[in-house]
Amino acid sequence: MSKANARHILVATEEACLALKNQIEAGADFAVVARDNSSCPSGRQGGALGEFGPGQMVKEFDEVVFSGEVGKVLGPVKTQFGYHLIEVTSRTA
Repeated sequence: MSKANARHILVATEEACLALKNQIEAGADFAVVARDNSSCPSGRQGGALGEFGPGQMVKEFDEVVFSGEVGKVLGPVKTQFGYHLIEVTSRTA
């Protein structure tokens, strides 16, 4: 079964999500941005979610994690919780 490791940043609006993505793409550290801005408790760990398999996260999040490019900041991804930036740090088939 596939497994992935990812980290994410959760915010309330798409605008905030895009602004944070721009900061990261301009060189800001993902973990620092997550700690300072994410509304998810994982923000305290730099957004790290650990290892998980398909179906363990909400559908929209899951689809991006298991199809998106590893090492690239993906999003905004809208879920029932808000808007996410996602970075897949590793994935196995």
